[in-house]
Amino acid sequence: MKLNNETKSQHKEPRITLVGAGPGDADLITIKGMKALQTADVVLYDALVNDDLLDLAPATAQKVYVGKRSGEHSYSQDAVNQLMVDYALNYGHVVRLKGGDPFVFGRGYEEIEFAAAHQIPTQVVPGISSSIGVPGLQQIPVTHRGASESFWVITGTTADQQISKDLYDAARSNATVVVLMGLHKLVQITEIFKAEGKHELPAAIIQSGSTDKEKVVIGTVETLVELAAANQVKAPAMMIFGKVVSLHPAFNTVKNLYGILA
Repeated sequence: MKLNNETKSQHKEPRITLVGAGPGDADLITIKGMKALQTADVVLYDALVNDDLLDLAPATAQKVYVGKRSGEHSYSQDAVNQLMVDYALNYGHVVRLKGGDPFVFGRGYEEIEFAAAHQIPTQVVPGISSSIGVPGLQQIPVTHRGASESFWVITGTTADQQISKDLYDAARSNATVVVLMGLHKLVQITEIFKAEGKHELPAAIIQSGSTDKEKVVIGTVETLVELAAANQVKAPAMMIFGKVVSLHPAFNTVKNLYGILA
């Protein structure tokens, strides 16, 4: 008797692997993440995942887009959770492919909790978080002797569309501050640093880091809004505030243009 896909799937144990895809460049995925994709029956992937990674999955694997982008249809997190479980129960190995690292503003733990509630085994494969990897690719270390002993990674917008209260504490510190998903609140964010007297603090914006759409703006808290507008920076983009930004090769040029004291 010829088995259809549904009958075949009954012979596969359901399991889920959360895989961090890294910041955008397909080459930045881990070897373990690549191996997980090679054994996937279904891949559920997000908006910021490089499509080239889907080619690592078997040709027979289903590839299902569940991303979230402004102006497009978006799946709620509850819907994604349910899809993930349903596909695992019906097809076997589901790879949940997420941009960056699943546990850095990726809601990865919510997904493994949901899977556990349905008795489906899960595994997590960490990815390179854009919060560290993207600045590093631009020769901006998030920590550096004499410049920064620690760093904050903060969401630019909370679930209720407000600026995180942590940002106010971070702006008072001497740490490097990395802000993700906050470009539309750039004016308010820079005002928080100005309120702490940090007008001349080196700052950067990196759009679509590690991809062919990458755009880098280097300046200070005082000039960042103007530079972002002049360079037509768009989301997805991250902001970096701190002395370590002055280590970027372009900072000396900016310093001379604006008379900035590093």
